[in-house]
Amino acid sequence: MSASGRLIAALWAGIGTAFLLASPLRAEEAGAATVSQEVPVVTTAQATREVIEARVPVTGSLVARQPVQIHANVVGREIREIAVEVGDSVKAGDVLAQLDDEALGAQLAQADAEHQRATAAVRQAESQITSAEATLRQAVLALNRTRSLRKSGSAAQAALDEAIATEASAQAAAASASDGLGVAKAQLAQAEAARHITRLDLDRARILAPVDGLVVGRNAEIGAIPAVGGEPLFTMIANGEIELAADVIETALMQIKAGDPVEVELAGAAMIPGKVRLVPAAVDPVTRLGQARISLAPDTRLRVGLFASGWVITDRREALTVPATAILADDGGERVQVLRDGMVETRPVKVGITWQGRREVLEGLEPGDEVIARAGAFFRSGDHVRAAPPASGKAP
Repeated sequence: MSASGRLIAALWAGIGTAFLLASPLRAEEAGAATVSQEVPVVTTAQATREVIEARVPVTGSLVARQPVQIHANVVGREIREIAVEVGDSVKAGDVLAQLDDEALGAQLAQADAEHQRATAAVRQAESQITSAEATLRQAVLALNRTRSLRKSGSAAQAALDEAIATEASAQAAAASASDGLGVAKAQLAQAEAARHITRLDLDRARILAPVDGLVVGRNAEIGAIPAVGGEPLFTMIANGEIELAADVIETALMQIKAGDPVEVELAGAAMIPGKVRLVPAAVDPVTRLGQARISLAPDTRLRVGLFASGWVITDRREALTVPATAILADDGGERVQVLRDGMVETRPVKVGITWQGRREVLEGLEPGDEVIARAGAFFRSGDHVRAAPPASGKAP
């Protein structure tokens, strides 16, 4: 073989050897790339400590905390004037309406005159008693003198008999005068009572607000004659306090207590703060609901009868949480899939309440543990996975 032929053969042999040496490395890299592409990518999240709240849902209608019904206490008197309208705020003692009081004024004048007559009769009876007592004293003295004279023989028996009769008559007159005073005093007391009743009726002709509050109902009409026991002329809310009569499911009754804060939302209005005033004392056997009373902060948007819903905040605390979707549950209990060095570790946990898409973890995790946030049920302990990068593209 010529020199040039031997050189070409050597070159081909070197190329082949280099190719054979490089082939295993390339095959290994290709296999690693294939394996990397087959490892599942998962969304992860860290267990973090956050402030969470335990809440109980409630719904109901707004009611008056203390409704006040105002009736007319005078019979047969028509309404002459109305001083307030629905929605007015009034103070205790303000005039709401005026009844016709002309006849009542005349009756009071008559009662005053009768009282004066009875007072004069008492004075007259007292004068008669004074006169009768003076006559009786004179008759007693005359009787005693006559008896003395009779004993000495200076007076006749007829004179003694007359003195005795005169003394007895004076005794009867004094007793009659005393009885007359009792009758006069009884008539005076009756006149005083009649005058007091008439004054009450005259005062009641003015319908007054018994308490400070808000007028929310009016049945009074000018010219109408209120009936005893009929509909109230006015309905008020004492001090204008409106609260929520809230239905609470029976399974949550033991969680709420008086004083718990409440967030109440009215239809078309913002959130209004409140607190539990009364815890349900009974449960409806049909609906299985109890009714709590929730006092609300004063607000001009509150109207009796409005529907409202809200949440009673029964607890607020800092706790370890993970996304609620990370918690897996079956007959064996709750668990999470923890990601450690690219490998799945199934770990049982004890969980608590759910708050804003996160679930409280009471036992089984530590702050900073990385868990599979979604689709954790598709993996088992020992599976290899890769954490998906954050949306920004940076490493988690």
